[in-house]
Amino acid sequence: MPHVLIIEDEPLIAMNIQMMLEDEGATSFDIAVTENEAIAAALAHRPELITSDVKLIEGTGPAAVLEIHRQLGEVPVIFISGTPEDCEPCEPPGIVLSKPVRATDLKAAFHHMV
Repeated sequence: MPHVLIIEDEPLIAMNIQMMLEDEGATSFDIAVTENEAIAAALAHRPELITSDVKLIEGTGPAAVLEIHRQLGEVPVIFISGTPEDCEPCEPPGIVLSKPVRATDLKAAFHHMV
């Protein structure tokens, strides 16, 4: 099953996302809290799906995803943000979900993307 890169700087939210996706069949995860960590993690182990917050403690999720796409090609992405209106650039292929994310919404997006 898919390897997922979770770009999220709030540990409890990252763990919650991981648990929800494990329930749906994802088997391996990398968690990154900054833009640079996300890019490095993706280059070290290519994800089959990315979940990404928009605002990070350092950098932004959309900028990390843009660079990952530039270097690896398109990887499906689910943006999860408390400020979805700030999701720029949130280029396809992507789905934008609002925080607090509902398990049913994340699970549906996961199955749509993988």
